[in-house]
Amino acid sequence: MKKDKFAVVFPGQGAQRPGMGEDFYDNVPISREVYDEASQAAGWDIAAMCFGDDERLNLTEFTQPCVLTTEIAMLLGLQTFFGFSPAIFGGHSLGEFTALVAAGALPLSEAVRIVQIRGRLMQEAVPVGRGAMAAVISDNVDIALVRLALKDLPIDIANINSANQIVISGDAGAMPEAEARLQEALATDRPFRFIPLNVSAPFHSRFMSTIVEPFENILRMIGQGIYHDKSITVTSNFRGGFHSGLYEDLIYNLVSQLNHSVLWVNNMKSLASQADTIYEVGPGRPLRDFFKTINVTCTSITTLATAEKTFKKSG
Repeated sequence: MKKDKFAVVFPGQGAQRPGMGEDFYDNVPISREVYDEASQAAGWDIAAMCFGDDERLNLTEFTQPCVLTTEIAMLLGLQTFFGFSPAIFGGHSLGEFTALVAAGALPLSEAVRIVQIRGRLMQEAVPVGRGAMAAVISDNVDIALVRLALKDLPIDIANINSANQIVISGDAGAMPEAEARLQEALATDRPFRFIPLNVSAPFHSRFMSTIVEPFENILRMIGQGIYHDKSITVTSNFRGGFHSGLYEDLIYNLVSQLNHSVLWVNNMKSLASQADTIYEVGPGRPLRDFFKTINVTCTSITTLATAEKTFKKSG
């Protein structure tokens, strides 16, 4: 890969919002076709859930196929309107599956079915209310110090998002103790924030280990159309660098992502090492600020209007 290529990254769960992608659906025929194909694969109307006021949009089983579909609909719309043609791909958590579709490594219909079941398994792994996640925000977070503070608690580091933010995940009852310990460890001479996240399960933690085997079976059964060699242009949340292009590695990495940390800082550095320009495409823009912490500019496109402004300016 040469450095003159540009990259696109996709946010994951949490980026969803009512009305997401509707402007692309209304104005770009190929985007509408994406929603139609995804709805047929899922067995329910994804567009209606994305564009309406359906509370199920925030339930993991529905969130995941809705976000993935919207991001691919946006991507193809950008290709049609602006000749947008990224060569390098990355995605945060769920967004890694979008990235694999975008790279041609995973067919859309199979990806929609896979992430819908992934969401259902993740929710069923832990009873509602038993798990929790929280963002820990502090200047230059010392990961080793965090691990030491949490070592005997049923809580893991779920995401390493930037030098200044990590996310922890685990047993809800242990979160107050985790906050107190981290306050003591990290807040002695710098700002410190502990923000509980509105999630329904402790993602990317040991509590997802019970679904590793069933999800691997789903990946192998549904993912019959995987073009694993094309995954070399996509970064792995679990590994931190690019996928190897080998089938067994791809399966292992996607399964391991469930109960291990998302190494997003490593993903960003890998992407930046191969691309001069990085775009974030999705209904929200959480990744842009993470790139700022490694002094890399990431331009976010969340609507057709922002795309028109972006490419008119750059063109």
